[in-house]
Amino acid sequence: MPMPMPSRRLRPLHRLRQTRGFTLVELLVVLAIVALLLTLAVPRYFHSIDQARETILIDNLATVRSTIDKFYGDTGRYPDSLEELVEKKYLRTLPFDPVANSSTAWVLIPPDDAGRGRVYDLRSGAGGSGRSGTPFVER
Repeated sequence: MPMPMPSRRLRPLHRLRQTRGFTLVELLVVLAIVALLLTLAVPRYFHSIDQARETILIDNLATVRSTIDKFYGDTGRYPDSLEELVEKKYLRTLPFDPVANSSTAWVLIPPDDAGRGRVYDLRSGAGGSGRSGTPFVER
């Protein structure tokens, strides 16, 4: 007569313990691998965020400068403020400076002739320099 197979409940205790989970050494090895991967990936992530902010800043500056030129072409004068560009529907919203993290930190440059408006150009109000070494306030 064949021997009946023992049920799962009747397994010896030492076998049950071996199949329950991971050992501490296995968990430490996995955590060490994850930490190593993070030390390689995180600096690249933050570098790409800074790069994207700078790219958006350059694009926003170009867009607003072009809009100021269009306003001047239409009216024969420069706007008195950035809000005037929004009010007259030249811009949908105030431009956002992603480096300074504000839409009010712009440095406004007036034209040579004060009677022709107040905003000839604008620059970022953020401190520091970009990838090329050019300070943000000089862009």
